[in-house]
Amino acid sequence: MGNHIKQQFQKVFQQESEGVFFSPGRINLIGEHTDYNGGNVFPASLTMGTYGVARRRDDQEIHVYSENIPETGVLTFSLDDLDYKADDNWANYPKGMIRYIIEKNYHIPVGMDIYFYGNIPNGAGLSSSASIELLTGVIVRDLFDLSIEMLDLVLLGKKVENEFIGVNSGIMDQFAIGMGEKDHALLLDCQTLEYEKVPVHLDGYVIAIMNTNKRRALADSKYNERRGECEAALAILQKEKAVDSLGALDNEAFHQLAPLLQEQPNLLKRARHAVSENQRTLEATAALKENDLLTFGRLLNDSHRSLKEDYEVTGKELDTIVAAAQAQPGVIGARMTGAGFGGCAIAIVPENTYNQFVENVGRQYQKEIGYEASFYQAKIGDGAKRLS
Repeated sequence: MGNHIKQQFQKVFQQESEGVFFSPGRINLIGEHTDYNGGNVFPASLTMGTYGVARRRDDQEIHVYSENIPETGVLTFSLDDLDYKADDNWANYPKGMIRYIIEKNYHIPVGMDIYFYGNIPNGAGLSSSASIELLTGVIVRDLFDLSIEMLDLVLLGKKVENEFIGVNSGIMDQFAIGMGEKDHALLLDCQTLEYEKVPVHLDGYVIAIMNTNKRRALADSKYNERRGECEAALAILQKEKAVDSLGALDNEAFHQLAPLLQEQPNLLKRARHAVSENQRTLEATAALKENDLLTFGRLLNDSHRSLKEDYEVTGKELDTIVAAAQAQPGVIGARMTGAGFGGCAIAIVPENTYNQFVENVGRQYQKEIGYEASFYQAKIGDGAKRLS
């Protein structure tokens, strides 16, 4: 891959590159829509992601090109003008990252050329935008020898998403992509940013990523709506109990407070998901540590049910592919992953029946939905870094 994109860089920019970089996508094993509710998540970085090749320029211009979106050509902006512009399309992600690094008083004296290539399926919900943000961060840090910690790049990536792009997302995507480690998932407390690296030993099972190939058209607008509903629910509960976030409640404490939300059933359901999903995440992590895969799988199934019935972010495509996966012999659990309304689901599948699983679930999905799903065997890799 490195040689291919170095050659492509030279074709586009007529210059030799200075380095090859990689930033993964991520899956979240469990803990969905808990991050902005102050709860825990359990993501892992993938071996698929975004590659970048870059070099410094001798002027103030930044030129970016994506092999995945060749129709936009080379997009150009200047270090002197790093404002968001709709016409800059996907380039707003690297632009926002560069802007906020400069605003943190890191010195970027000249512009750069960056060639991007990603093998994350577009619109799959495996976090290609955060992958681009962290890739840009490690490129800039390396090219200009900046002493900026990875956690600071993670926080700047979240700021790009929230303030520059305008998606009110939590910290999970950037954290998993920046801090990931091969064959480990991260139990992350999104309130404190305390985290634990947990080895993922699946002992004869593999993680199947099932892409519905439905683009997540509703995800951003519904994401902001759900976040608002959770904030409204928390405000009502805070009148009775001093609590910082829904993630600070366990199931028993929430049960005692739930009557306060009875007159607003949507808020009750949203809050119930946020609390119960956080508890499932802690239980699932404990089960994985003890190699109790059956409990881990059951909790994945429970997570999907809650996302479908209480949080209402699944939709026909995700529900169809998850139900088909759960019905396959030997599968111990399956759930949607990501923001919802399309994108991907995951399943824990016996390694020796993986090909049969793909065939069966794919056939059933196409029969019910009318178009094909795509399948990938997830491999957990390292976080964003320079490759050469």
